[in-house]
Amino acid sequence: MYQILQGTYQDGRLILNKKLDAEMEGKVLQVVVFEAGKIKNKKAQFLRFVNSKPIVLPQGYHFNREELYDR
Repeated sequence: MYQILQGTYQDGRLILNKKLDAEMEGKVLQVVVFEAGKIKNKKAQFLRFVNSKPIVLPQGYHFNREELYDR
């Protein structure tokens, strides 16, 4: 499970704006920190990068989801 929360960094501590769900109690967590408002810019930058790299599929290519999950 994951949650996206906001918090304020103050005096060397990250103070979350709300509590985590009870199921997170006692678990070791990994934290990725983004400055508020910057995520949308990073997403747009990533999408521009992806769109600049064309993907060329073989002629007649057909995606088969069932085949993918049969593996």
